[in-house]
Amino acid sequence: MKINWGTAIVLVFIGFISFIMYFVIRMNTEEKYSHDLVTEEYYKEELAFQKEIDAEENAKELKNNIQVVKTTDGLVISFPEDKNYTNISGAISMYRPSNKRLDFEIPISLSNSTLIIKDENMIEGRWDIKIDWKYENISYLFKKSFTY
Repeated sequence: MKINWGTAIVLVFIGFISFIMYFVIRMNTEEKYSHDLVTEEYYKEELAFQKEIDAEENAKELKNNIQVVKTTDGLVISFPEDKNYTNISGAISMYRPSNKRLDFEIPISLSNSTLIIKDENMIEGRWDIKIDWKYENISYLFKKSFTY
């Protein structure tokens, strides 16, 4: 059987469309290619955004802000030394953009001006940290993206 130009072009188009459809179906059905939304309650969080902006502005006005440093023990979070650590309350949220199952939150409970997140709780890669804390009824917010 002899194949002419018209038949060859149709066969190439069919092959190309089959190739594209294979990858579309594969990307939609395999679990490892599943990606989640950034947050489940997007609109609810959007309403609280002005409070976050005010808290971030309060944090920028601090003489010494929070310091986050990676050490061999884990992630060391140092609160401002000019604040009495017994009056600091709030929560630390660790967000992993690539996998929401690795996200976690820690309540702030200080015995000195530093807090350590143990190395076994952290996996190498990109993290976003959000420290929402209060001192003397003033809200502060610290955000940082880093690679652990």
